Amino acid sequence: MPNLKFPSSYIMMISAVLFLTSCGSSKDIIYFQDADRILEGYYDDLSDYKIKIMPSDNLLITVSALNPQAAEAFNTVNLTRGYSNNLEMQGFLVDENGDINFPVVGKLHLGGLAKSDAIQLIQNEISKYIDKPVVNIRFMNYKIAVLGEVNRPGTYFIDNERVSIPEALARAGDMTIYGQRHDVLVCRMENGEKKVYHVDITSPSVFLSEVYYLQQNDIIYVQPNNSRAQSSVYNPMISTFISVAGLLVSITTLVINLKR
Repeated sequence: MPNLKFPSSYIMMISAVLFLTSCGSSKDIIYFQDADRILEGYYDDLSDYKIKIMPSDNLLITVSALNPQAAEAFNTVNLTRGYSNNLEMQGFLVDENGDINFPVVGKLHLGGLAKSDAIQLIQNEISKYIDKPVVNIRFMNYKIAVLGEVNRPGTYFIDNERVSIPEALARAGDMTIYGQRHDVLVCRMENGEKKVYHVDITSPSVFLSEVYYLQQNDIIYVQPNNSRAQSSVYNPMISTFISVAGLLVSITTLVINLKR
């Protein structure tokens, strides 16, 4: 069998393709670099975060009192029989103005309030009718979406009504090796307007971001890094090169066999 030699131009082409499709440096991958420089006491500030009630939120509101029968008029759920399997149908949908129509009391404006403030507002109104009511609010549709270069993109429902960007990425199986960690996008609706925030997950500055804790219906988009973007351009070339090379090998083998 003849000794096949590839021209140096082929070797240079293969080296260039491998270089273009190689991954970035460790500085592009490691999270929270130099995190020890974060100011002491900063986490105390984060603990003050409170989720706000927004239009289209579906709220399960339950009322209890020393006299259970007196509280029944304010509940869409029968507390004495336990929760129904279809709680979503029994929630209060916040309209576009931030209002709900609550039994007996009537219209209440909850939009923009923290849950604790909304509870206090409802308790004050119900106190006009029953003694010492206890109100609880639960978000029925707290969800976020994680898209792009993550291992499990999708929509995730949050039970504890509090989730940070790193926690959301963890739910989605973390970023792929091709995720752009320096510029993660958080898309959010604020006062009827769409806003996009840019977050550097490799920097401890992520802890200082106003979107570190996510709101309901936020969207996280992990952009592809340069390696992925370049590979998407060169992959067709690689496939063509492999196909042509395979064809040449087949023809060469056929010619050699015919000359034997």
